[in-house]
Amino acid sequence: MSTPIPPDLPQMAHLTTPDQPWPLRLLSAKISEYVAKMSRLWVEGEVIQLVRRPNARVQFFTLADLEEKASITVKIWSHALPAAITEGSRVVVAAKPDFWTGNGSLTLQADEVRAVGVGDLLARIEALKTKLAAEGLFAPERKQPLPFLPRKIGLICGRNTKAMHDVVNNATRRWPAVRFEIREVQVQGAGAVDQMIPALEELDTIDDVDVIVLARGGGSVEDLFPFSDERLVRAAAAARTPVVSAIGHETDSPVLDLVADYRASTPTDAAKAIVPDVGEEKQGLATTVRRGRIAVDNLLHGAQVELDALRERPVMATPHLLVDDRAEDLTNLRSWLTHHIERIVDTHATSLTSDLGRLRTLSPLQTLKRGYAVLRTEEGLIGSVTDAVANTGAQAILHDGHLDLTINAAHSAARP
Repeated sequence: MSTPIPPDLPQMAHLTTPDQPWPLRLLSAKISEYVAKMSRLWVEGEVIQLVRRPNARVQFFTLADLEEKASITVKIWSHALPAAITEGSRVVVAAKPDFWTGNGSLTLQADEVRAVGVGDLLARIEALKTKLAAEGLFAPERKQPLPFLPRKIGLICGRNTKAMHDVVNNATRRWPAVRFEIREVQVQGAGAVDQMIPALEELDTIDDVDVIVLARGGGSVEDLFPFSDERLVRAAAAARTPVVSAIGHETDSPVLDLVADYRASTPTDAAKAIVPDVGEEKQGLATTVRRGRIAVDNLLHGAQVELDALRERPVMATPHLLVDDRAEDLTNLRSWLTHHIERIVDTHATSLTSDLGRLRTLSPLQTLKRGYAVLRTEEGLIGSVTDAVANTGAQAILHDGHLDLTINAAHSAARP
């Protein structure tokens, strides 16, 4: 039924003037009537935002034409929405346009949805994944480990976004002394990649930035597409600083997640991954110290037990007994040695005295003491008168000295 136009207002839209405009409610009603006259039609597009509401009778999703940057909200009965339809699905929808006069929004009331394949956006993302995987950019061995406690955290995020607050607040709560180097840039839509890449490269050149986090809240596949841009992904792969991808929710997975050194399911999860919890570290340190003390006490106790056992042994309990025994042995040995040496000396002294007596008996001195003398000249002993030369000097050796003589003549004794 057509909405009547008051007689004081222009009856046709083209007859309105600045002095006689239509009220907005009348325009909305006329648009609603016009849209309502449109017939049911089939329309093709890509599902870019779909969050199923459990137990709800009606579901909503956004149907988009990514090439023309056009989108519209679609509502459909829950039982008519196939389970296979997800974000990124390419679909055809049987729907009737519906205009809501309350806020002037145009929607589609769908009664049937059919999948026609993966959407163009997802197809491009899958193709990029295949390409980068073949180059080895997703290989685990190329990923850098995160530092235990970064000196400074580089953070790339939207301007004054919840993702930024989630990372900063949670990291500060875990480690109050943590410092940030934040770059707030555009993270959605055209131009986002051109702002994020310079921010990433700048943070990568700062010496005390030990980790870089790219953070953003959840969104549709189209909203998160900049984080699947090949240029940004390659810039993250080339960074010398470890990169953390904290994009969206648990179910969101842009290509950046695969090339980043660490993939955080949410910005909050990123904060937990990049800094330790000071409370947990203190508790762990206290536990380690306690265990260390217990270990040292056990070692000391064991050593004391071993020492006591050693001290209880006879050799340690009364060590002077060994010394006394050895001292007694040494005294006995010294006594035996002294006695043995004295006996040997006495034996040799007696033998020497006997030999000396015999020697003295055979000594020429004994003969000389009886009045005999030994004559000799410079040529030698005179043992015969034939050895003497008249008028020459000689010497007579007595037992207590000698006499100088002159041989006047030599006389031979008559033979018997």
